[in-house]
Amino acid sequence: GTLCPQWPYCRKRCSYCNFNKYVVPAVDEAAVRACLVQEARTLLRLSQVQSVTSIFFGGGTPSLASPHTIAAVLEAVAGAAHLPAGAEVTLEANPSSASPARLAGFRAAGINRLSIGVQSLDDAELRLLGREHTAAEARGTVEAARGLFPGQTSIDLLFGLPGQSQDAWARGLAAALGLCDDHISLYQLTLERGTTLAAQVWGGNLPAPPQDLLADMYQTARTMLVAAGFRHYEVSNFARKGALSTHNLSYWRAEQYIGVGPGAHGRFVPRGEGGHSREARVQTLEPDAWMREVRSQGHGTRRRVVLSPLEQLEELLALGLRTDEGVTHERWGHFSPQLSLEAVFGEPGEAQDLQQQGWLLLDGGGLRCSARGLALLDSLLPDLLCQLQRR
Repeated sequence: GTLCPQWPYCRKRCSYCNFNKYVVPAVDEAAVRACLVQEARTLLRLSQVQSVTSIFFGGGTPSLASPHTIAAVLEAVAGAAHLPAGAEVTLEANPSSASPARLAGFRAAGINRLSIGVQSLDDAELRLLGREHTAAEARGTVEAARGLFPGQTSIDLLFGLPGQSQDAWARGLAAALGLCDDHISLYQLTLERGTTLAAQVWGGNLPAPPQDLLADMYQTARTMLVAAGFRHYEVSNFARKGALSTHNLSYWRAEQYIGVGPGAHGRFVPRGEGGHSREARVQTLEPDAWMREVRSQGHGTRRRVVLSPLEQLEELLALGLRTDEGVTHERWGHFSPQLSLEAVFGEPGEAQDLQQQGWLLLDGGGLRCSARGLALLDSLLPDLLCQLQRR
């Protein structure tokens, strides 16, 4: 299983972000730390996960937590389950809270992989996004990170910003490649309700990027990255020299994961209470309410839903088809011992049509998208889910 601890605080709210995050004048870090430790122990006991293969500190802005807090959580995990020496332990970091000394502190605490929220290397774009850092600071952070975490530094970039041209995006990506380590995540900017950026676009003050331009930007990026030796191993993720993220892969393979902290999501079987079914879990969103619950009950789980066999297969498809390996026969069999991939998708129907059109492949390796199909996954999925539901 994998563990996803959440640090819910940020110093400011970016113009495009609607995550569960809180900007507060002062954080009682010792209290939050104690609760993260307590909840991690409780949920590991509940899940009876024997071995934790990866840990991903997300947020919020986890690089605002002190290395001491990160170390305390890692100690709790190692005390409650087996944490192998080679387990991937990733921290999301923002350039504005990641000085070289701080990064060295995180490494000493047990972090061995860094995911840096660069977003853009253009100062005007960074201002539009409401980011705290400049392009120069982002460059400095990536360089410092590569010194401390060589081959284990990933950068996030956003495309499809209001007013961004195809050329500006290609230039930004080329600049990132000049700076970059062996892993890049590319995200299309989505306009979320309740964000200032969405209000500016929907109010007519900023132009919305046209759909065909977004598709071109994605294809340009894919071509540039593949030419630079990157494997396009998931819709948004590219790696070279084998630097695929173990944590990302285990998530897309629908393995068990335990969400710890305010608003964290999880998927696991609560064997510790005699459970036999995989559950979707969400922790209480608001940090103070979450802390009260952790202190009184040992964890702050707000919602638990038992996933039906069909829902589990729907998730397996929706996640697995995002990767270049797709859904293997073996993994499908783990969730569906009675009905094989062939039995569901090898019959005449939507999947066969998509295969004939060259978007989808079903063979000895399993079911997966072609390179062209990956870019269209969102429009292919409803047809496949229909075919699955009819079985």
